[in-house]
Amino acid sequence: MEKIMDKVLFICVHNSARSQMAEAYLDLFGNGEFEAQSAGFEPTSINPLVVEVMREEGVDLSSKGVQSAFDLFRQGRVFSYVITVCSDADEAQCPIYPGLVRRLHIPFADPSKLEGTREEKLAQLRGIRDQIREAVKGFVAWVRAGGEGDLMHHIRQ
Repeated sequence: MEKIMDKVLFICVHNSARSQMAEAYLDLFGNGEFEAQSAGFEPTSINPLVVEVMREEGVDLSSKGVQSAFDLFRQGRVFSYVITVCSDADEAQCPIYPGLVRRLHIPFADPSKLEGTREEKLAQLRGIRDQIREAVKGFVAWVRAGGEGDLMHHIRQ
């Protein structure tokens, strides 16, 4: 029997960085087992520094648009997993996607709040990118293992 593809929605506040990176990594590491999307509570535009650090990974986000989590809900979109990637400090602003889904929260620092020179911001953003990459790999391993137990254990491995 063929496995049904899991639909995954990554949500952050602006859909400009963290959720975009997570979506791209799930597409990259999911081997066609997942349908990934990302959205935001208050979508703006993709962060150009995110485009730059993802290009270093061979991922082109330069023509990627942003979308609203509320628009997806109004369209009747249903997901197997909804993963908020807002920082713990911003979690209250991070939208809750309604419906019968597995909701997960994997916090990452907000790239829009990075300070310093352009090079310092890029260095910090590379760290966030790398954390997101490893978290998505852990999520994939967790789902493949049945989605039971501690997701964070899979992420830390």
